[in-house]
Amino acid sequence: MDFSQLSFWHSQIAELTPRAIPSDAGPFDVGIAGAGFSGLWTGIYLLRANPNLKVAIFEKEIAGFGASGRNGGWCSALFPWAPDQLAEKYGKEAAKQLRTAMVDTVQEVGRITKELGIDCDFQLSGTQYLIRSEAQRIKAKHELAAAEELGVDQLRKVSPELAPRATKVLGSVFDPACASIQPAKLVRGLAESFEKLGGVIFEKTEVLGLSEGRIKTSRGDFMAEYVVDALEGYRSTLRGKRRDSIPIYSLMVVTEVLPEELLNEMGLEPGITFADYRNLVIYGQRTKDNRIAFGGRGAPYHFGSSIKPGYDRNDRIHDQIEGVLLDLFPQLSTVKFEQRWGGALGVSRDWMASVRLDPKSKLGQAGGYVGDGVGTSNLAGRTMADLILGLSTPLTKLCWVQHQSPKWEFEPLRFIAARGALLGADIADQIEGVTGKRSLISKIIARLTGKG
Repeated sequence: MDFSQLSFWHSQIAELTPRAIPSDAGPFDVGIAGAGFSGLWTGIYLLRANPNLKVAIFEKEIAGFGASGRNGGWCSALFPWAPDQLAEKYGKEAAKQLRTAMVDTVQEVGRITKELGIDCDFQLSGTQYLIRSEAQRIKAKHELAAAEELGVDQLRKVSPELAPRATKVLGSVFDPACASIQPAKLVRGLAESFEKLGGVIFEKTEVLGLSEGRIKTSRGDFMAEYVVDALEGYRSTLRGKRRDSIPIYSLMVVTEVLPEELLNEMGLEPGITFADYRNLVIYGQRTKDNRIAFGGRGAPYHFGSSIKPGYDRNDRIHDQIEGVLLDLFPQLSTVKFEQRWGGALGVSRDWMASVRLDPKSKLGQAGGYVGDGVGTSNLAGRTMADLILGLSTPLTKLCWVQHQSPKWEFEPLRFIAARGALLGADIADQIEGVTGKRSLISKIIARLTGKG
């Protein structure tokens, strides 16, 4: 496999050759399945706290192969459940604590990557959420009110003349708690840092099963006192975990390098990320080298939680994504789109992310980020490290710790549910585009997905 073709981000990495298989066969103190953000952050924080630990990570392909190396490059304070939904479920104080931890996490990623010497194009420039219809204005108003009620997120409304110069813009909401990054640079840098701290990575080693004290792989069984499932979007590939989460595909495109004058004319400052309030999620960033990397949902869920390389590219959906970007910024109508790619992310049945560790079996799991994983995985890694070390800290007391999501339905019911949610979001956007009012479908989807 030519790993440089996984995404535009991977194509910028000089060395993607799989590592030689380590000679150390264990036993290990901690064995982690998945060399993405969650697994690598967990290993790094463990070894920084206790350099004497033996920590191994097992990866089917190479470190950063999955969503960690292919995502939109938002290191944000976004969490799958909205603040008001968290407050309703866990209470206002618990919601405030989690929101504070998420906002602080953006700064933590910037701090520790600098300390580790990882150049990942970290630019703390914030996010502009465009308001492009009356329905979107209602959603923005709700979000601003919820943030003010909790008093953590420093959102502010931006007038139309100061918002990015996209079409139909009625204004925007600016969130300062977001940095743009180059995700493949970050995840590959984390893998190198983990090894420098004494950790070992078994690449080209597929995890086949996880059980108490044992990681079953394509290279045989490895023993570990603690076993952590950090497979995220690929969790459903494990026997017995097919219904724990489902893989949903998110697809991206990237433009050629653009003149700085054009980007400034569009009102996109260096490092800025941007989106709007539609139901079918979109996300973009102005990269460090002055491109627009842009992506969105819309790719179909595949029956049986199937994951295949062929699903990473879908001409119809990629055409739609390019069309959405051109609709936002017609100034880009003559630019060249240089690459298309995609990847699977993990979605739990209740749309809630979680990190948990069973103190008896010493089995841990983190994930369910629903596409908001760059920042959330760092918080998960720090939290998992504290749990494994037996520490009682503010992080281990957060409301998402030890949360257990219900399982997804058996097929074909989960196929119907996943495809139905996608269709519903698309229909809701079409209705709201015509009526200018928030649709009932939008309200139902928001309630089911923790968005208030």
